[in-house]
Amino acid sequence: MKKELKEQIKQDDFASGIETAAAWAGAHREELRIGLGVALVLAAAIGAVAYFRAQRAQEADRAFRDALTTFAAPVTSELTPGAERPSGTVFASADEKYKTAAAAFDGVERRFGSSLMGLRARYYGALARIELHQYGEAEKALKEIVARGSGLEPDLARLALADAYRKSGQLDKAVDAYVGVASNAAATVPRDFALLNAAETLEGAKRWGEARAAYRQLVEEFPGSVYATQARTRAEYLQGAVQG
Repeated sequence: MKKELKEQIKQDDFASGIETAAAWAGAHREELRIGLGVALVLAAAIGAVAYFRAQRAQEADRAFRDALTTFAAPVTSELTPGAERPSGTVFASADEKYKTAAAAFDGVERRFGSSLMGLRARYYGALARIELHQYGEAEKALKEIVARGSGLEPDLARLALADAYRKSGQLDKAVDAYVGVASNAAATVPRDFALLNAAETLEGAKRWGEARAAYRQLVEEFPGSVYATQARTRAEYLQGAVQG
């Protein structure tokens, strides 16, 4: 009996709640109509923004991939004589290819500068300018990426900046930049590779003792590295140069 009474009370409360809600809705019909309209407008706006962002992301990805295809395209002088000509664009010279690639990456950056693809376009545009020996422009772009702090793109920019210094003959800056990456335990790029480049830069500058020390450091700190054998061989070879 008590159970039936409780069930009846629940049903009465539910019915009462429905009646109360219905009465409130009747009394506030205009507010509900306006509120529903606002909700529909907001939902449509949110959907439109999401669609726009998705379209922009697709456009950015497509534009970046097109520029990257240009950056990786072959040059006539690189083709094997007698081999079948590859599909796609083949450039007459490396300068022509990298100029075209740099312009394409610049276009991506202008259109999608605030996106990840815009950031990566700036990075690859700098790489293209290094190949064109436009070191000042490349350095400026890479430093702007480095200034963003940590993460893959800033770390890649640090390595590329070291390469730019090395190719432009600023060897002290190059070594410092490579060592900076190699000594950063939080780096997202291969630290052993950076240290190998520091050692090779020093060796190229005929700074035998420093080069040997860098090779030995690589072997000791990264014994499982794919570059360990190469570094050990170079360190042993330079031992004679140091003693001599």
